[in-house]
Amino acid sequence: MPDWSARLSELAVAAEVPGAVLGIWHDGETTVTPYGVLNAATGVETTADSLFQIGSVTKTWTATMIVQLAAEDWLDLDDAVVKLLPEAPIDPRITVRHLLTHTSGIDGDVFTDTGRGDDCVERYVALLGDVELLFEPGTAYSYCNAGYVVLGRIIEVLDGRTWDESLRARLIEPLGLTQTVTLPEEAILHRAARGHVASDGAPVKTWQLPRSIGAAGLITASAGDVLQFALMHLTDDRYAAMQEPQVPFAGGVGGFTNLGLAWRIYDWGGRPLFGHDGSTISQTAFLRIDPAARLAVCLLTNSGNGPALFEPLASEVFTEYAGIAHPAPPQPVDVPTDDRHVGRYERTSVRLDVVRRDDRLVLVEHATGDRLAFAEEAATEYDLLPTEPADGDHFVIRASPNHPWVPLTFTPTHLFSSGRVTPKV
Repeated sequence: MPDWSARLSELAVAAEVPGAVLGIWHDGETTVTPYGVLNAATGVETTADSLFQIGSVTKTWTATMIVQLAAEDWLDLDDAVVKLLPEAPIDPRITVRHLLTHTSGIDGDVFTDTGRGDDCVERYVALLGDVELLFEPGTAYSYCNAGYVVLGRIIEVLDGRTWDESLRARLIEPLGLTQTVTLPEEAILHRAARGHVASDGAPVKTWQLPRSIGAAGLITASAGDVLQFALMHLTDDRYAAMQEPQVPFAGGVGGFTNLGLAWRIYDWGGRPLFGHDGSTISQTAFLRIDPAARLAVCLLTNSGNGPALFEPLASEVFTEYAGIAHPAPPQPVDVPTDDRHVGRYERTSVRLDVVRRDDRLVLVEHATGDRLAFAEEAATEYDLLPTEPADGDHFVIRASPNHPWVPLTFTPTHLFSSGRVTPKV
């Protein structure tokens, strides 16, 4: 068996990731391997029980609680949201399933801080009346944090307690997890990681997203606890339906081909995996589960450079235990480009400008609105390079030369990037 400590160290150094934990569960045996420091400013060492923000992997925990409530006959997945939340300013056509599968049409990156009180989620949902639909419910896919906050509010109303309390009662305590938290006053009792900016490795100034975003991305956990949660989904048939395809994903990045109920479904070498990624304020998390190989792998990092570490490391781990590797990312091709997609694209919290500079296209991403409160870099530029099928609509970008290429697709009316629909204005 490879020396995962040595490989994690070597690959993390190459990717410029200051701290990480690799967790592997294979056929009953768990291996947890730490690397580096939790905080470059303090030099605190990363240990196996260190806590990292898992970001949007949280969505699979929220969806699990919704599936529990459905099994208890508190709701049906095809119920209209307004049936469960009559006071919510939500389009009456939007269902619980739409929220679970990011097909509601709600503009998803609303990061409004509604305070630290137990009513923060209720107050957040009340603000969504001011958010426009990107498309008709059920007609497209666009990644939607706001939809998962609404799911969190449904849990609160049906359970009669906050989302955090339901998470503890429904998942953390039954699974015997001791290193999974949601609030900073809980995290400070553990060895908790601090994010580091990808461009220069500087520690971030803001540690956590607003509490109102909890159900979409606020869990902080150890690798061991994440594996315990993954193992439940690998072995408990009550949650098997969450792994069934619901919506095709056209981008195909990282082998992502379909969406289940929160779980992303991947094709790695003809083999189905499921999992999810998470990104917060320069902390990144990755989880992949291979049922056929009885294998679950998570990587938790404290850097925006996490993707540059995950892809080569995941390939080595999965090759060793399952004989498959992470799919190769798309690559740029050398063909001429035109200016058909030059212009501005905008949705809540982000503005994207495509501009021509001499002989190249550049994408400039601006954080806007409430996102500016925690954006470490207000604007980021990417070279926009064509990729197959070389039709002038498909491109790739990457944050730096050691990052994998990420695909983008244009239509005459919008840009599809990072799983999100952004209209042209």
